[in-house]
Amino acid sequence: MIQQLNLDQIPQISLMKKTPKHIFAIGDVDLLSKKKVSIVGTRKPTQYTIELTHQISAKLASNNIVVVSGAAMGVDAIAHKAAGCSNTIAVAGTGLDIRYPAINKTLIENIEQNGLMLSLFKNQTPPTRYTFPIRNELVVALGDILIVTQADLNSGTSRSIEYALKMNKPIYVLPHRLQESKATNLLLAKQQAKAIYDIDLFIQQITNKPQTKQTSNSFLEYCLDNPTYDEAMEKYPNQVFEYELSGKIEIKMGKVFVVSQY
Repeated sequence: MIQQLNLDQIPQISLMKKTPKHIFAIGDVDLLSKKKVSIVGTRKPTQYTIELTHQISAKLASNNIVVVSGAAMGVDAIAHKAAGCSNTIAVAGTGLDIRYPAINKTLIENIEQNGLMLSLFKNQTPPTRYTFPIRNELVVALGDILIVTQADLNSGTSRSIEYALKMNKPIYVLPHRLQESKATNLLLAKQQAKAIYDIDLFIQQITNKPQTKQTSNSFLEYCLDNPTYDEAMEKYPNQVFEYELSGKIEIKMGKVFVVSQY
């Protein structure tokens, strides 16, 4: 059910250039009171970006940090899925009666049921060039920090970066090769962002606590590094089938990915 939130429930909107007149929601509004990190990036990530975005988002979720993104194709969808739909906030660039993009319809429905969908737009508002920049501004405002895992120059993600700089949000990026992800490489060159060279150390720094392995979840911890299917079967043959059937992992391109740690 779509509800209109009291603007006081989202104090971060004060960071936006123009205060919204209304914010609509479907799902668990209690997620708004938790620590949040925004993750954004290209709609066409490389395999390197896919794997590391997945690892970062999953490890944030395992530390009770809510992942915020825009429900778009590519990096957004990866971040939502890796966090687990019960630990993510998605901001739509349409009215909440429109599940866009259609390819992410099932993901959006799962977030509605288990996490939180937000929108600045009334029902029947279609996707436009005008709605997405405003969506991106709210995504950035909600997070304590912004993580950009891959971005081209003059892209929608570049606009998100501009918002973060204006809001004085700490920005973190993945290190990329020359001529790849030019927008994030430019941020590093200008010393406007920090690179994530060690994911566990990064998580430790933003949570202010050492990262310890949970013995009860040793299999899922192992899968966070995306082992090959054959490697996982050799080490944890029973768990691979059990966790795949329960929907906690999925096998893609011969590798194991964590879908949910809960």
